[in-house]
Amino acid sequence: MAMLDEPLAQLRAINQTAAFNQWCGIEVVSAEPGKVEISMPWRPELGQYSGFLHAGLVGALIDTACGFAAATLVGRVLASHYSVNCLRPAVGHRFTARARVIKPGKSQVFTACELFASTDGGEILVATGETLLLVVRAEP
Repeated sequence: MAMLDEPLAQLRAINQTAAFNQWCGIEVVSAEPGKVEISMPWRPELGQYSGFLHAGLVGALIDTACGFAAATLVGRVLASHYSVNCLRPAVGHRFTARARVIKPGKSQVFTACELFASTDGGEILVATGETLLLVVRAEP
């Protein structure tokens, strides 16, 4: 399913069908061809033992944002590989992931993402990541 005229509406609809995204509280903030912004509010149950956002959720936000950015150009995708660089403890009242497509292709898409924590002092970059996504084709 390629993103057509309204990538924001389509991604929001897809996001609503993902139980994990709903549990996390992930929201699709903006979408345009090749770019997506998602956000998630902080909740204590999303933290690890020191009270920071769990690294698994840091990765989930990066993976989700990158997948959505790729979907705006090529439709359904599946992560083949992703990497995350945790730059500092993820502490804030909201987390925002901004992803962009670096290179789209017929069978794979390269993307990059930055994850920010919102605090009373503004936004702080807490992680970066890259994904390699495979384009999912309908079986003949």
